[in-house]
Amino acid sequence: MWERLEALEQRYNELAEQMARPEIAADFARYQQLAKEQAAIERPVELYRRYKALQAALESARAAARDSDPDIRALAQEEIATLEPQLEELVPQLRLALLPRDPNDEKDVILEIRAAEGGEEAALFAAELFRMYSRYAERHGWKTEILSATPSDMGGFKEVIAEIRGSGAYSRLKYETGGHRVQRVPITEARGRIHTSLATVAVLPEAEEAEIQIDPKDVREDVFHSGGAGGQNVNKVATAIRLTHFPSGIVVTCQDERSQLQNRIKAWNILRARLLDLEQRKREQEMSEMRRAQVGSGERSEKIRTYNFPQDRVTDHRIGLTVHNLPAILDGELDELIDAVTLWDQQRRFEEAEARAAR
Repeated sequence: MWERLEALEQRYNELAEQMARPEIAADFARYQQLAKEQAAIERPVELYRRYKALQAALESARAAARDSDPDIRALAQEEIATLEPQLEELVPQLRLALLPRDPNDEKDVILEIRAAEGGEEAALFAAELFRMYSRYAERHGWKTEILSATPSDMGGFKEVIAEIRGSGAYSRLKYETGGHRVQRVPITEARGRIHTSLATVAVLPEAEEAEIQIDPKDVREDVFHSGGAGGQNVNKVATAIRLTHFPSGIVVTCQDERSQLQNRIKAWNILRARLLDLEQRKREQEMSEMRRAQVGSGERSEKIRTYNFPQDRVTDHRIGLTVHNLPAILDGELDELIDAVTLWDQQRRFEEAEARAAR
């Protein structure tokens, strides 16, 4: 581990030196490439430098503890008692920081929310989940844009697909994939009985064209008239796009934009993201060690969280964490839950890496 950390620090310094050169600074693409590589190793390098500084301070304190002056020895012992626990705490942090990064972490996100069990109540909850993630994105300075939506009769969503653009969006939202259960009295319930409904969430890293090669012959594109609101444009101009990918059976429909071109761009973005997700799932199934390192099974039908309105609680079933602040969470204050799941996943991956190293 220490040799790897030393090599990372050396590489970090090399990158800083290269980025300071005028010819590199003038080459935007090259500079961005180097900056991205440096940012990827910044965390372990910072921790390693802190570890070395503490280690040097500890050695100095131990030397002072051998001084002939009793006052100096006493002060040195106090410093040693402070520094040793700090060093011990840094070691597992360093090991966690060396875990391989998810190459998709910095990508934008395609967010898909669908009403599942519960009819109209599930659709209303799907709309609340979409607002929750939109508010979370807003708090982080990210941009949210609806790509496709199928509204329900009472103002919910049977399905809503959106793009969330922002640095690190996937790294924060990737653990939200799964079933989200709500327990409350629906507005349609006259007797005041608590109902349980379910909406599913899928978080896909947005794929670039270079990552997913799609043969145009494998895709049928249909152009048709949009449904729903839209006035004269809906009636006169065919702007909606439906893409059917024959090898996978994936069908994507976009009709929210008045422009056929914009609907086409959005539909292809969704198709690429779904195909990238499909490829990743296939790889995960083939590599059992990678699959065990994930949070849950990754199945979208798996229940990951319950939102209980009568008890004002949200429970994440993967880690057993319960938070009693439901209104704030639905308003986008998700960091406590996301941080806890992220830490749990990192610890699991660290334990598996340690177990592999011991074999």
